Amino acid sequence: EVQLQASGGGLVQAGGSLRLSCAASGFTFDDYAIGWFRQAPGMEREGVSCISSSAGSTYYTDSVKGRFTISSDNAKNTVYLQMNSLKPEDTAVYYCAALYFSAPQEMCRKDYGMDYWGKGTQVTVSS
Repeated sequence: EVQLQASGGGLVQAGGSLRLSCAASGFTFDDYAIGWFRQAPGMEREGVSCISSSAGSTYYTDSVKGRFTISSDNAKNTVYLQMNSLKPEDTAVYYCAALYFSAPQEMCRKDYGMDYWGKGTQVTVSS
């Protein structure tokens, strides 16, 4: 059974940090790009950051560059999103997804046709 288990969300004050985890199982992790997407109320879903599990190449949307860091632990089949200097506008439900043999930039920018999606985890940043 394929699973993408996202965790680590919560409530934090502006300027604080959170680390999201996406634990994958049921597919060959190294063959996939893994990405984090977010959707705020009334907004379209957007690609936040994506990583190639095998190559380690990464992509960040402009609004999170310098604040968020994506990383992959292939031994644990887990991708992390370290979020620092959080802002109220980062408030959203965060989802992780997997796409077979995709470049991170392509994955984050398309936001459709993903092979697998996990359930979301809520991130709330108070001002």
